[in-house]
Amino acid sequence: MQFGRTYEEFTVGDVYKHWPGKTVTEYDDHLFCLLTMNHHPLHMDVNYAENTTDFGKNVVVGNYIYSLLLGMSVPDVSGKAIANLEIESLRHVAPTFHGDTIYGETTVLDKTPSKSKSDRGIVYVETKGYKQDGTLVCVFRRKVMVPTETYIKERGGEQPGRPQLKSQEK
Repeated sequence: MQFGRTYEEFTVGDVYKHWPGKTVTEYDDHLFCLLTMNHHPLHMDVNYAENTTDFGKNVVVGNYIYSLLLGMSVPDVSGKAIANLEIESLRHVAPTFHGDTIYGETTVLDKTPSKSKSDRGIVYVETKGYKQDGTLVCVFRRKVMVPTETYIKERGGEQPGRPQLKSQEK
């Protein structure tokens, strides 16, 4: 299984469809809200959401959806990344509710070699997230610094820090 890409493996225009999707539960939403100290009642209080909002039910916090999509993209985009450099834009287009399943895809918009180091480059991508019915819910663009094949080879290959299994003599 591929985990990320080197600079040479990115082609402008390529689209990576991230798999599998993730069904968002009430627990997921509440845990994320608690971990990030986001106590807005739109996300945490069913009574408030049912009686006070246009949605009539809790809305999943948008930054969880963004984080979920970012995580989904790691095996295809940033698994080998040296650094995430910039989130250029982030738009929450439509609400997500408990029980919705989120899917993502990333398009390679551009790539440029590093100006200061020849063993890396910058990849510019756009990730879109959508629900099970095809409704677009989130879009963000980011720049990721990724290694070249030379960088990987000079540092011992794909998994240089992975320990080797010791032989088990009987």
